[in-house]
Amino acid sequence: MPDAPAAPGRRLRAVPVEPGPGVLTTFLPTLRAALNGSGDPVLPHAADRPAPPALAPGEPLAQGEDDEHDPTVVVVATSGSSGAPKGVLLAASALLASASATHDRLGGPGRWLLALPAQHVAGVQVLVRSLVTGTEPGVVDLAGGFTPAGFAAAASALVGVRRYTALVPTQLVRLLDAGGDGRRELARFDAVLVGGAGTPPSLLERAAAAGVRVVTTYGASETSGGCVYDGVPLDGVRVRLGDGPDTSRVLLGGPTLARGYRAGDGRIIDDGAFVTDDAGNRWWRTADAGRLDGERLEVLGRLDDAVLTGGVTVLPAAVETVLLRLPGIAEAVVTGVDDPEWGRRVVAAVVPAAGAPAPVLADVRDRVAAELGPHAAPRQLLVLDALPLVGVGKPDRAAVARLAADG
Repeated sequence: MPDAPAAPGRRLRAVPVEPGPGVLTTFLPTLRAALNGSGDPVLPHAADRPAPPALAPGEPLAQGEDDEHDPTVVVVATSGSSGAPKGVLLAASALLASASATHDRLGGPGRWLLALPAQHVAGVQVLVRSLVTGTEPGVVDLAGGFTPAGFAAAASALVGVRRYTALVPTQLVRLLDAGGDGRRELARFDAVLVGGAGTPPSLLERAAAAGVRVVTTYGASETSGGCVYDGVPLDGVRVRLGDGPDTSRVLLGGPTLARGYRAGDGRIIDDGAFVTDDAGNRWWRTADAGRLDGERLEVLGRLDDAVLTGGVTVLPAAVETVLLRLPGIAEAVVTGVDDPEWGRRVVAAVVPAAGAPAPVLADVRDRVAAELGPHAAPRQLLVLDALPLVGVGKPDRAAVARLAADG
């Protein structure tokens, strides 16, 4: 918790985040001060672009956006369905609860390697966990993009009784594909958190075969990062499904929840995403469909990614899971585009495994239809050298849709 009460009317400080070791001398000290209450809340942003002006950097936090006994530490910029930036308000208590529960789940504190941009919540949490344990994190230099060689160099310099890192699936794929020092160093970590996008079972199998101890994570900026590990909520985190017509929607609650969103005009907003039940428990309504088996959560895919084709709803994540079990397919993303006959048609973009021939649409359709039914079978197949990505390594479905429409 903060060392002292935070001063009222603290201004949101925009902090450029370096894509390499410079983060330790620029962003980390300001994050430390914000976490202990001695400094202003921070709005981290990529060093090569300005902070989102809609979030009013430099202006004071409004009433409700801050608390002198539980200060807002960081405002993480994220985009809603409209694409307009929203600022997720994360308090000290939420970040600390997440860090503590993470270490408890992983078996104890350790040294962390930052391999993700620190302006995103997963990168912020690597730094917060390091501040909590009083250890300096290692940093992968991302100035030229993520490379297995860069990861190996940073990982080999990280020493400690326990070592942890966090990756997105694309990074894990690259390390496994490259082999060599990067894959060897990856296998030395006590846990490798993988989130940011759905991690296909085939990738988890490859990682396990290489001796990599992967822990899959599910969460978002609104939950201070991952809050469900390998399908099981962290201690204190609550998971339930929606009511009425919303019965498949995943709702998350507990001490890691954000305060809401910074509107940038003196208001705190919840965008309809945060709700309180009759018992007074607060929840964040995700955009994901899921199912519960006891306390274990299985995420089925994003509700807003669903494709209504021929009157039947298809969840792209389910199709992607089937595609990634096909021999010769390394990566896959599924989306929908307008179609004069079907309303929307299911489109699959795939990246062949190294040395594998390009898959054929008919074979892809047959396999998906056999497992999910004919309505889910892709009607268009794009074979790409690499998937288009957005943010912290997430597949860019919009870009795939544009490629499909142009094709």
